[in-house]
Amino acid sequence: MSDKKESVGAVFLAIRGKLARVVSHIVPPKEVEDIVQETYVRVCQVEKQDKIQHPRSFMLKIAKNLALDHLKRAETRLVSSIEDENEDDVSWLLRDDCADETYDKVAANQEFGHFCEAVRQLPVQCRKAFVLKKVYGFSQKEIAMSLQISESTVEKHIANGIKRCTQFMSANDALKQQSAQRGLNREVVR
Repeated sequence: MSDKKESVGAVFLAIRGKLARVVSHIVPPKEVEDIVQETYVRVCQVEKQDKIQHPRSFMLKIAKNLALDHLKRAETRLVSSIEDENEDDVSWLLRDDCADETYDKVAANQEFGHFCEAVRQLPVQCRKAFVLKKVYGFSQKEIAMSLQISESTVEKHIANGIKRCTQFMSANDALKQQSAQRGLNREVVR
């Protein structure tokens, strides 16, 4: 069994750089090393290591899954923190008028949900650059290094992300206004 653990360790050391490159395409650079180390820990925890037929592929898959899980958790934390921020902002703005507080909270949550949907609609590279800039606050240089693209491409992705999210949100607002107008028209007809 110790021979297997040594071979797993040898494989890990041999592909450590590749694991880091794969992970760096998914998560911010600050998180890469932790995920690479967690990959090794997870592989060592596998009870029947002798059943792993392709340890390199196995480790790469684990690293990719850990990175994707990390990204999902970060997105959830972002949504939660923005919702908390929105709730605080709405409460502060509506202290004098508590009757509209619930409506405004729901509207703010819906708007944030539409924004998240707009971000999900972006092409993958564009979304990565946009999220790294707007959520994590990375500089264009850091994003370029992380995604292994030029700074001008990063700039184009961010501009495209802003443009497309704005268009998505504007289209959504137009649909809401049309829907509200239809509702008013129905009331007038009655």
